[in-house]
Amino acid sequence: MQHVLISGGTGLIGRRLIKNLQDKYKITVISRDPSRAKRLLGDNIGTVSLGEISHINDYSAIINLAGEPIADKRWTDNQKQVICDSRWDITTRLVDLINNARDKPEVFISGSAVGVYGRQGDTPIDEDFEDYHDEFSSQVCRKWESIALSAQTRVCIARTGIVLDENGGALAKMIMPFRLGLGGPISAGTQFMSWIHIEDMVKALEFMLTNGKCKGPYNFTAPNPNTNAFFSIKLAKRLDRPCIFRVPKVVIKTLMGESSDLVLYGQKVLPERLMAAGFTFSYPTLEEALNALDI
Repeated sequence: MQHVLISGGTGLIGRRLIKNLQDKYKITVISRDPSRAKRLLGDNIGTVSLGEISHINDYSAIINLAGEPIADKRWTDNQKQVICDSRWDITTRLVDLINNARDKPEVFISGSAVGVYGRQGDTPIDEDFEDYHDEFSSQVCRKWESIALSAQTRVCIARTGIVLDENGGALAKMIMPFRLGLGGPISAGTQFMSWIHIEDMVKALEFMLTNGKCKGPYNFTAPNPNTNAFFSIKLAKRLDRPCIFRVPKVVIKTLMGESSDLVLYGQKVLPERLMAAGFTFSYPTLEEALNALDI
């Protein structure tokens, strides 16, 4: 059985991915607290701290999903450094292990985000787009990707959008005001939200794992991105709640500071390379995705 090493395995995406892979692969998860990770993931999942790994000769693949949540706290100078270090440091360490390995893994799948493009209005964005808007989220992702791409093996970069899952992430934060009847668009609502259902997210990661022709950056987003206003209307309808309130821009800026850029601006991102490679989305439209969630 092939052995897969995963960082970020206790996160929202990591837990779901492990559930999908555990019957097909031997899995070891990198964690700062291996005993806690073992309790969360189960006894059949191996756990190890990064410092305990001296070589990776026994692994056929590495999936790197680790990183401090980017939108959970205000972007103070200290928090920005935490966000950067949590991505760059572990990726650098994994790349060094790959490049120094006697038997290199067949593939290194490393996380990124659609934030690499920066704010782009309503311009359709595929993986060949390189006119990045220079802001913090883009700077973080560009360096993160650059480090990963220096690995001497097949490298796939997962530029992830908003992951829709009823158990956490961005959607869980959106739902509460809608349930209270206070939901609605943010600011003008014209900013695009590039999203992906959690099942398609993990299915696409497994597609990268098994498809030896996949290499380079891939947009992990559904093929039908929507504006914030459209998303708000569909979410309200799914919850059988009104969509009559609008959150003013000044309120978001006051609450979130610079990190408000993540919700006030967006990108219309399209998964061109995934679809060209033959990947089929189970939930290509927002209505299908929301209806499939237990919310």
